[in-house]
Amino acid sequence: MRRLSLRPSRAGVVVLCALAFLGGCIALTAWQEPLPLQRAFIMALMLCSCGVLLLAFGRFASGLVVGGGLFLLLKSVAVLKLRYLDSQLMPSDFIYYVRTSLLDTLRHYPHLYTVGIALCLLLPPLLYLVWRWDWRLLASLRASRAMPIRLGGIAACALGFWLCMLPAGPFARAHSRNAWQKMSDDAQLTNFFVNLRDADVQLPPMASDEVAERDWGATASGTPASRPPPYPDIVQVLEESTFDPSNYTNCNVPACRVAMFQPDARTRGHGVLRVHTFGGGTWVSEFAALTGMPQDIFGSGGMYAPYVLAPNVHDALALQLRRLGYLTIGVYPTAASFINGDNAYRAYGFDHLYGADELGLEEWEESDAQMFAAAKRIYDKLSKPGQPVFIMILTLNQHGPHDHQPMDKLPAPYRNLLRGLAPGMALNFDTYLSRLHDSDVAMRGLERAFLDRPQPTVLVHFGDHQPSFNGGIRKLERSTPPALAPYRDYLTYYMVKSNFAGTPLPAYPMLDIAFLPGMVLQAAGVPTDAYFTASRELRTRCSGLYDDCAIPGVLDSYHAWTINRLHVYQ
Repeated sequence: MRRLSLRPSRAGVVVLCALAFLGGCIALTAWQEPLPLQRAFIMALMLCSCGVLLLAFGRFASGLVVGGGLFLLLKSVAVLKLRYLDSQLMPSDFIYYVRTSLLDTLRHYPHLYTVGIALCLLLPPLLYLVWRWDWRLLASLRASRAMPIRLGGIAACALGFWLCMLPAGPFARAHSRNAWQKMSDDAQLTNFFVNLRDADVQLPPMASDEVAERDWGATASGTPASRPPPYPDIVQVLEESTFDPSNYTNCNVPACRVAMFQPDARTRGHGVLRVHTFGGGTWVSEFAALTGMPQDIFGSGGMYAPYVLAPNVHDALALQLRRLGYLTIGVYPTAASFINGDNAYRAYGFDHLYGADELGLEEWEESDAQMFAAAKRIYDKLSKPGQPVFIMILTLNQHGPHDHQPMDKLPAPYRNLLRGLAPGMALNFDTYLSRLHDSDVAMRGLERAFLDRPQPTVLVHFGDHQPSFNGGIRKLERSTPPALAPYRDYLTYYMVKSNFAGTPLPAYPMLDIAFLPGMVLQAAGVPTDAYFTASRELRTRCSGLYDDCAIPGVLDSYHAWTINRLHVYQ
């Protein structure tokens, strides 16, 4: 009689260790997601992945170790990026960092470099031992029978993974959050996987090269300067969540008529600005205002412009100005790395992006006055005689929420200022008007600092998008011209001023934000290259519209010219 042995086999020990390792991987990855649905989502993806690998390898422990290890590695990379770069891990990072030399990046962090080398040396022999001592799957079956079972299992697990990744699949709610959440909240792995689909970039439709040459060939030589050197300084301000409140029916008190929206003797151009985002998404307005391209021409992935579009940009406002000898500076109210800002601004042509820490400011808490004062300090420190400066300033004063404090905490003139609104909406609007007043005062200070001086200067400021007011702003009545009614939620303002004489800029019922950089170059009177000359011509032909240009086929030929011929995006 054969004696029953309680001594575990080597394969059994390896399998038990693999199961324990997988459990640890689940605890360190899926279980770190903030919501139960997100935990279930990541766990389902991990188990499907392990199933595919287990059946592909034909070895139990190897599939679990490699599958769990890949998710653990992904989580580790996400944590490290958030720690060192203050931004979420995106699918495009694996393309971007390989392209810009991963090894060079790691050398800036010697301990990470050492850990990476150690893992490369230790993992192969460990994985070999697991493979060698592993329990072989379906070993008792003939190959003719085992292979269909393995292939069928692989197909079933792959199908499960695919279903989990469908926006309308079993984890639809994990996919259905807005872009801001997917790039900034704590659901690191969930965000990574849902962005695999959402960050897909598509080039816009294009005409043939012959049509593009016919339509745009006359712009190939660029446009000469309209004023001689030295070129003027350019100060551009992105005003967070800023719009002209006087257009709203309920905003009918003197506080609604704000000076920063009104033209004066220095105004060269002003009007209604058409943006491509509502309630958030500052980074896409940044992209359009700096590159001359609205993000939505690149499909759904355009919403992730700082990650997926910026590395491919080869012409932009700052790049054009830098070629003309400008010093190009960005000033940020957050960390420079926020939403991949430092990498994106480098691609746009900026010499340096100064974050809140470098400016000595408290992140997210700066007033416009503080941002403008910091920008002036940077300007005074870096500007040199004979070299013009382009400085881009972002503000946060009007950023939501607008109802985080009760009405009695507002400055006295803004308490219960507007009538005929529900209490919650009144609080949002009154808070906004209070903050807008502070920004208006700060803007007058910025004008004094840069326009009340001999140095020729162009000052531009514009709103990046409307605030949401918890979604309620969409329901408020406003005096929008019928032709602009379809865009009512996407309308802000722009203002261009200078302290030197120049021809007025053309006026349009509505100016697409993609045309703003061309307007800035035109106001400055500097020469423009073929790209911005073509952009100016498109603006003229389409009367300030971009996506909705009324001329059939003109966008297709324009994109063929600028992307295929001029290679502004590759």
